[in-house]
Amino acid sequence: MYDFAIIGGGIVGLSTAMSLGKRYPQARILVLEKESNWAFHQTGNNSGVIHSGIYYKPGSFKAKFCRDGSRSMVEFCQEHEIDHEICGKVIVATNEQELPRLENLYKRGLENGLQVQKISPEEVKEIEPHVSCVAGIRVFSTGIVNYKQVCLKYAQLIEKQGGDLRLNTKVLKIAASGNNQVLETNNGNFETKFVINCAGLHSDRIAKLGGVEPKAKIVPFRGEYYELTPEKRYLVKTLIYPVPNPDFPFLGVHFTKMIDGTVHAGPNAVLSLKREGYKKTDFDLRDFAEVMTYPGFWKLAAKHADEGIQEIIRSFSKAAFVKSLQTLIPEVQAEDLVPTHAGVRAQALMDDGKLVDDFLIIPGQNSIHVCNAPSPAATSSLEIGKAIASQVPQQSHLETVIVA
Repeated sequence: MYDFAIIGGGIVGLSTAMSLGKRYPQARILVLEKESNWAFHQTGNNSGVIHSGIYYKPGSFKAKFCRDGSRSMVEFCQEHEIDHEICGKVIVATNEQELPRLENLYKRGLENGLQVQKISPEEVKEIEPHVSCVAGIRVFSTGIVNYKQVCLKYAQLIEKQGGDLRLNTKVLKIAASGNNQVLETNNGNFETKFVINCAGLHSDRIAKLGGVEPKAKIVPFRGEYYELTPEKRYLVKTLIYPVPNPDFPFLGVHFTKMIDGTVHAGPNAVLSLKREGYKKTDFDLRDFAEVMTYPGFWKLAAKHADEGIQEIIRSFSKAAFVKSLQTLIPEVQAEDLVPTHAGVRAQALMDDGKLVDDFLIIPGQNSIHVCNAPSPAATSSLEIGKAIASQVPQQSHLETVIVA
């Protein structure tokens, strides 16, 4: 019999287990992960950025958790000697039309309590000599880290607390047993008093297994990256982002210096035909059919048709991808880039075609379901874990947390 069972061994699931162990030292805690390693999907394939929180709506959970999480993540890395760097980043407007959006972003950064600074094109070049722009913002608190290393440390700390960690264990069914719940898996059954669903790309399905209607469907978007060749890494010193289109839910292709010294360029954002589809050829009939028959997807596609077409073109045309990157760094050429790993973002989408813009946490009967935790969930993981752990005793009073 376990007190808490967490489904999902990504960074949010592990952080939640660790926070529960700190809050309830005597509790029996179980973490179930269907893959052979921790941080196998979203966490292990993200860009490794410690985000500042500049993009998120003031007062939202993303804004608060990301701002606080960037600090707690840095403190955690310092305490446990995990490689990280607070290198800062620049967000640049490449034409006059983007200046109002850049100004709005600057004001949002101030509203979110961040250290941000307007900088001229000349000042941008002092930080990033190869960038072409008409204005920029410097965000000081942005950093880089390897989140797989963070997750391995989380797992070690959970084990020290006495937690039970099970890899290669897939939840197939959730059944009631009096006031408790039985998790039926490919490796036996586990009985628990409380379930916490942190299943990422499958979180909506796990919620339904637990008798909870998430009111949103996970739609997978694949983000494809290129990597600068070693001799061209000098073109990027820190992180370089364009001004995002506020009507489009993704940040646009950008340059990211990684903690291992490599430089990644991307991502684009295309619909994945499989929830864990990291290659263009990956396909799953169930995953594909669910998206194609979901009214919310077609409403989203209609609203963002032009942007969606451009993303697809970038996916199949390296020349188009390079052209997007050249708006930031004109010197970049096709021969300077080689393909690297892709990631898949689990994005919750409502029936009306609106993307769930904030973290989505839904209470159930003796359960909590994290049904939308895309970026900046890795940065925010310690804060999300603490928030979930603090809500557990009052589960009967929880309300659905959603900002659409």
